[in-house]
Amino acid sequence: MKSKKAFVYGNFNILHPGHLRLLKFAKESCDYLIVGVNSDKNDKNTKLLNEQIRLESINATSYVNKSFLLEEDVLEYIKREKPDIVVKGKEHEKTSNPEEDILKSYGGKLLFSSGEIGFSSLDLLQKDFEINHSYITHANTYINRHQLNSNKLKKYLNDFSKLNVLVIGDTIIDEYVTCDPIGMSQEDPTIVVSPLSNTKFIGGAAIVASHAKTLGANVSYISVTGDDENFKFTKKYLKKLNINSKLLRDNTRPTTLKQRFRAHNKTLLRVNHLKQHYINKELENNIINKISELSNLDLIIFSDFSYGVLTNKIIKKVSNFAKKNNISMVADSQSSSQVGDISKFKNMNIVTPTEREIRLSLNDFESGLVILSEKLHKKSKAKYVFTTLGSEGVMIFNSNKNELLTDNIPALNNNAKDVSGAGDSLLTCAAMANVIGADIWESTYLGSLAAAIQVSRIGNIPIKKEELLKELNF
Repeated sequence: MKSKKAFVYGNFNILHPGHLRLLKFAKESCDYLIVGVNSDKNDKNTKLLNEQIRLESINATSYVNKSFLLEEDVLEYIKREKPDIVVKGKEHEKTSNPEEDILKSYGGKLLFSSGEIGFSSLDLLQKDFEINHSYITHANTYINRHQLNSNKLKKYLNDFSKLNVLVIGDTIIDEYVTCDPIGMSQEDPTIVVSPLSNTKFIGGAAIVASHAKTLGANVSYISVTGDDENFKFTKKYLKKLNINSKLLRDNTRPTTLKQRFRAHNKTLLRVNHLKQHYINKELENNIINKISELSNLDLIIFSDFSYGVLTNKIIKKVSNFAKKNNISMVADSQSSSQVGDISKFKNMNIVTPTEREIRLSLNDFESGLVILSEKLHKKSKAKYVFTTLGSEGVMIFNSNKNELLTDNIPALNNNAKDVSGAGDSLLTCAAMANVIGADIWESTYLGSLAAAIQVSRIGNIPIKKEELLKELNF
């Protein structure tokens, strides 16, 4: 069956929600949406943004299959390409539309759609995706207690380029769907929304690998995905960052997708699309073989979301490989909507459970945090335990009896927009700092600062070394 093509054209000077509604309507009316952005050559309006900027804005939307700069007369394009549908704004319905006669000549249709909405610009909808550094603070008491030196911390960051890091774990795609709240359903007490735009981010172990890369390290990444569009999205994203990724496809599971539906900077609903069964023995062996091919590793990061990639066999084999080759290991095993077990990772240099995760792993819901950390250390032989406490910061447990046993760093950002990626950035940065030579107090502070940057924006965006360097002025 022939796919139905729709065509939309215009200046698209500042892309706003009205444009998105028009494009959404057009996409829902066809199988393949083509957008022509009027070229600067055809419009001498000096108030227009550069044509390339306008084209990039259209390319960034999820509704468009193909876009191009329209340099010829639009009627000539329609005559030649014969789109099945041309979509224009509702305001054109009562005016002269020369496209209509051309469309009728070959059986095409002209449709009109309203693009009106109660926002003046897409910037208002996307504002919460921007970083706000003004809320990031420093823990001066902690800095003085451990005599932290900003120049020394900056040197550690600059030395990250010497590290070879392997990240292994579950790939997740985070999708944020920005919605327009329409009102309350009259049939039942349900909020009704209309989706306006969607933005995808790399998540799970893939964002850990991305953090390590943008912080300066040479990174390899091993994971299992579905055989689907999100596999392609992940592969393209990691390739752009120049990460040596080995993605094994499993057609029995989709790539884990977590959707958040948001309106007015608030999350209304989360929907997870996933399978949690363990990978098969063939994939297990493939992963183990790929790891054995790697050389000169300084650090292995286990990023476990309990979705089936990190089986007991893989953890054991990789841990033995690391021990044999004197490679530092760190781990995080998350238990949010699923149940993980941080204690299954043995002989780690650093583990980063939440309070709930450490209690679940020990089946202890009464002891204090220090006792819990000691118990986890004895059970799993973790050298350092970072218990992440959300808005209360992080508690550090140090198993070295010749040093301070515990300390804590308060949250360095008290205006968090999105806390979902805080633990990943904390673990990645702290682990790399510790391997490069920072002591545990310096390492944890750098990790906490990375987490403060991460939670200041919506979505998992890899933290750049330059962002950390900018904040290290105390």
